[in-house]
Amino acid sequence: MTHPQESLEQLKERYAAVQAKQLQLDMTRGKPGPEQLDLANAMLTLVDGDHYKDDAGTDCRNYGVVDGLPAAKRLFADFLECDAEEVIIGGNASLTLMHNYIARAMLHGVPGSPRPWCRESAVRFLCPVPGYDRHFNVCKEMGIEMIPVAMNDEGPDMDQVERLVAEDASIKGIWCVPKYANPNGVTYSDTVVDRLASMTTAAPDFRILWDNAYAHHHLYDQEDQLKNILQACKQCGNPNRVIMLGSTSKISFAGAGVSAMACSVENRSDVLGHVKMETIGNDKLNQLRHLRFFQNMAGIRAHMKRHAAILRPKFEGVRKVLTRELEGTGLATWTQPRGGYFICLDTAPGLAKRVVALAGAAGVKLTPAGATHPNGHDPDDKTIRIAPSMPSLPAILEATEVMALCVKLAAAEKNA
Repeated sequence: MTHPQESLEQLKERYAAVQAKQLQLDMTRGKPGPEQLDLANAMLTLVDGDHYKDDAGTDCRNYGVVDGLPAAKRLFADFLECDAEEVIIGGNASLTLMHNYIARAMLHGVPGSPRPWCRESAVRFLCPVPGYDRHFNVCKEMGIEMIPVAMNDEGPDMDQVERLVAEDASIKGIWCVPKYANPNGVTYSDTVVDRLASMTTAAPDFRILWDNAYAHHHLYDQEDQLKNILQACKQCGNPNRVIMLGSTSKISFAGAGVSAMACSVENRSDVLGHVKMETIGNDKLNQLRHLRFFQNMAGIRAHMKRHAAILRPKFEGVRKVLTRELEGTGLATWTQPRGGYFICLDTAPGLAKRVVALAGAAGVKLTPAGATHPNGHDPDDKTIRIAPSMPSLPAILEATEVMALCVKLAAAEKNA
């Protein structure tokens, strides 16, 4: 229940009452909840000691087939909207594919590179903000300088992006979560996709890391549509520009999914040459489990509707509490995504760190303030990523009420 025009002392009393409950609620990361994981449990029985060969007769227990089972490549070609000969199947996480792609670029360069990136005087990446902290951590580990670019309702600010990449050859790429973006839920417009595909870059080896993690994570029947950037790049004469990535990590089992990369045939050949030095083949038994469970894209789509039925009440519950407690106060705004895993809460400037600290001391763990920006630095100290997927619905509602109280208390403290 909202409490209009509460004094600082009244807010402190309410906060003390919450602390006395000794809550233990965690909304730090976008993990699937147990009910979602249960949806794929049947997959665990589909491969056994008598059923370990794929339809082509490949013994999936053995070495080989480094780029993935042919049927897995066909499935992910549909998943990523490309041709099967443009796909490489990876391990259980697309993050591994992204990390290794950047590491190999640093060591060896990529098609079009004058030299390995590590031999450049500087390497920089554009990072739309708010964005995904694990992308930022890859850059930090590799010693790549991160340049924040603003996100708007259509995607990254393309005026800013185009200006930067045209004038600076040290800018080698941009991170993108193009559909139901992490954390603000934006889906890139056709115009943004076209401009990314066609823009002039000073670096001849510029790459778009197209992390389409939430391509099929719709919350509603009315789905956002995303233009195919690989096709757009081909049409603009820049076929090597984009590296598309996806996985079933939040579709089947978060720790035992299947990942895939899709790119031009030239890029694929380059990547595969290095992958053959890393592995004699990823987990084909897991690929086989997924093929037998989903069978095709229709199977994945039907499965994702079951996910949506679990997630949708949680997202709507967060929005309902935020609306009841904070709408009209001027203290915060929040996104209303149609898919993905996050809600983005923007407090009034200068409050986010204090809100997260207050919530933590009251037993509600939130993603650290600043995680949505490179090097953990949000210059406005306002953005908080909310992850409603893991806790139960009652826990999410209670956690959101605590968070809203903390927003009010932080604002009252600042104004005292």
